[in-house]
Amino acid sequence: MSINTALINELTDQYLSEFIAIREHIHAHPELSFQEFETAKYISSKLTEYGIAHTTGVAGTGIVALIEGQQADSKVIALRADMDALPIQEKNNTACRSQHDGVMHACGHDVHSTCLLGAAKILQETKHLWKGSVKCIFQQGEEKHPGGASLLIQAGVLENPKPSAIFALHVYPHLPYGKVGFREGQYMASADEIYITVHGKGGHAALPHQTIDPIAIAANLIVSLQQIISRNNNPLNPSVLSFGQIHGGNAGNVIPDEVRIEGTLRCMDETWRLKAHELIKSHASLLCEAMGARANVEIPMGYPFLYNHPATTQRARQIAQDAFGEDHVVELDRRMAAEDFSFYTHHVPGCFFRLGTSFDGQFTKPVHNAEFDIYQQAIGVGVKALCEIATKY
Repeated sequence: MSINTALINELTDQYLSEFIAIREHIHAHPELSFQEFETAKYISSKLTEYGIAHTTGVAGTGIVALIEGQQADSKVIALRADMDALPIQEKNNTACRSQHDGVMHACGHDVHSTCLLGAAKILQETKHLWKGSVKCIFQQGEEKHPGGASLLIQAGVLENPKPSAIFALHVYPHLPYGKVGFREGQYMASADEIYITVHGKGGHAALPHQTIDPIAIAANLIVSLQQIISRNNNPLNPSVLSFGQIHGGNAGNVIPDEVRIEGTLRCMDETWRLKAHELIKSHASLLCEAMGARANVEIPMGYPFLYNHPATTQRARQIAQDAFGEDHVVELDRRMAAEDFSFYTHHVPGCFFRLGTSFDGQFTKPVHNAEFDIYQQAIGVGVKALCEIATKY
């Protein structure tokens, strides 16, 4: 027993204007990570309107809904969407542009939540036509450490009932409207923040022999740390170490007491990730000590790498090919960006796939950009994809 594609398409097209209006409302009222109070209230109101039982306030602002079809205990599939926005001032001049200064849905989480709400509405209306249960997870704080996914897992979101697989989609402006993308196995990297403070001895810049110059030491450190990647990591194992911030000093003729460096480590392998942490700490301490300084290194554990379970992803891809046609399903490249959906994939088989959102050379600005936007008809494709996977997996 399963719902047919024609009915999913018919209902999605029938409700598409409603779904677009939902996206426009969420887009106009963005909220930062772990502050999604009004967004959660709005999503809850829609779930109530659709007659869907749900729990609010999960680990803060999270929402978990459960839709039971026929033979509800026969299988459980989870669908997840994130709700938070970014601290970006929107530059788009659209009717639904952000009404909150300095906050914008620049990563498509408004689209993700809309697609899941749309799928939930259709799944609820057709629950007499498909078997099993679908757990809908509206997640907070994807953009900020420690990641809302980790908090929801601790709160038991993957239990009672336990899903056999979990799925999520993400907007992809590099992919045109009508297409979806999949990749099996390693797909996205782990992400750890690196904070290093080099403690030296300040003084007059004209008298460097009386100082321990933390700027010169920090410069050496940044360059030499790259050898951890190039000379300790297997070159077939993707890894990136980058530093994006250096803070030290207030005047050109004064050597400061300390310099702060901030960076990021991206890995595709958990064993290498932990080894790299130790190598960075050891190298920074030894180099600074050799130059008369002292290093304080902090590397809090961030998101793990995202692993798309092969069999789960193969099945989801096949479902998408059957629904949209093989020419509308593409193979994705690995990405060194990170996503906290990865936490779920280390607990249950998961698949994180991409939704094409550009159209005819437009809507191609990347995510995390002040001019990011989507071709809104893509919402319909996202709703259809989630419905197809939830009922046919």
